[in-house]
Amino acid sequence: MRQPLIAGNWKMNGSKSSAEALLNGVVAGSGGLSKTEVAVCVPFPYLHLGEQLLAGSSVRLGAQNLCTESGGAFTGEVSGSMLADFGCRYVICGHSERREYYGENEASIAQKLTRATESGLTPILCVGETLQQREAGEMEPVIAAQIDGVVERIGIEAFAGIEIAYEPVWAIGTGKTATPEQAQAVHAYIRGRIAALNGSIAEKLRILYGGSMKPGNAAELLAQPDIDGGLIGGASLSADDFLAICLAGEQLAA
Repeated sequence: MRQPLIAGNWKMNGSKSSAEALLNGVVAGSGGLSKTEVAVCVPFPYLHLGEQLLAGSSVRLGAQNLCTESGGAFTGEVSGSMLADFGCRYVICGHSERREYYGENEASIAQKLTRATESGLTPILCVGETLQQREAGEMEPVIAAQIDGVVERIGIEAFAGIEIAYEPVWAIGTGKTATPEQAQAVHAYIRGRIAALNGSIAEKLRILYGGSMKPGNAAELLAQPDIDGGLIGGASLSADDFLAICLAGEQLAA
């Protein structure tokens, strides 16, 4: 059985004081979790705080982005090795907001995945469709292109060290959530797409749901056979809500 992974994505939220309180709250409430892996992907300025406050706990530290290059004259960018230097385990790659607002595509995302794994990080590759694409019946072709575009550049074997997060773009920050059946169908499609290239990797691959998972719907979503955790946005900004989702994963994994 694949161990559930619940990863918080704070996005560009918080202050130093609120980050400290949130990290302390997650650490305090996660001590009893043994079957679910917990991670928090914090803004760059709070990586040092995360490194300090998560030390000695089971909660993993993650970042939300990294540069396509390993180092050099790239003002404003952060390399994978820098993230690793602060104790990061995970880094999000290809989030829909990065695709939409900053023009990231399969070529640049593939470069980031490579830089992440070179630095010893585990990337969380985000894929998903917009509401317009779903209503036009284009969900499968869109997700296939997002996966295939990466596979063509880095090879299927690289997916042995990658997590995937399915994020229906229409459910991010809108309060809308795919039904468990809708989410499961897409997760099964993603696993099948990978299985067609390498069955062993597909079986071990963790596919997270990233569309407005909350305490009230987490158990039902996580109970689906191909949903292996969550990439949590808004609910990760509340220690109580985030821990409730983690607990749902823990109870299902028991």
